[in-house]
Amino acid sequence: MKVIVDQNKCVGSGQCVLATPEVFDQREEDGIVVLLTETPPEHLADDVRQAVVLCPAQAIWVEEQEDVKEQEDKE
Repeated sequence: MKVIVDQNKCVGSGQCVLATPEVFDQREEDGIVVLLTETPPEHLADDVRQAVVLCPAQAIWVEEQEDVKEQEDKE
């Protein structure tokens, strides 16, 4: 799993941090999402997927390993 965030879309709701604090944080000055790890351990995968669902701005998404491998094979 690869996690991708778009800080320009983020509205600072903090739902991602509540769902998976090991993967997401927020900047102190404006609350915008900060990605702590682009490739979280497998045991956090469901929590990361929940963070994606909870994000009101749709500023977070994931690429599953199969998707990443297929992309690399094409390049």
